[in-house]
Amino acid sequence: MKKPEMRVYKERLLLIRARLRGDVHAMTEAALSKTRSEASGDLSSMPIHMADVGTDNYEQEFTLSMLQNEEETLDQIEAALERIEDGIYGSCVECDGRITKTRLNAIPYTPFCIKCASKLQGR
Repeated sequence: MKKPEMRVYKERLLLIRARLRGDVHAMTEAALSKTRSEASGDLSSMPIHMADVGTDNYEQEFTLSMLQNEEETLDQIEAALERIEDGIYGSCVECDGRITKTRLNAIPYTPFCIKCASKLQGR
């Protein structure tokens, strides 16, 4: 891939990385935020209904799961930026084949061509 083309993908990756970092920060804050009663200002000592506690726990676990996915995507973006710096961006890390521009436009941080990605997902 030519350097001007790589520059376009680098800019795109940097924008995605910046957006995801903001999302990760916001999700971290939400996952570690105060309890429902603290958030609503309810300072009474009355016990909370068990269903409310279950909902809070589910929401926290869901947020933490999404946070993990976002972190994995950020790692893939960093690896793609390294491939750009090394001049090998756009080449499949599995077979050294060319990754199509259509695929790179859809998933700019992908390290695999469609064929290798399909094989790896089938495992």
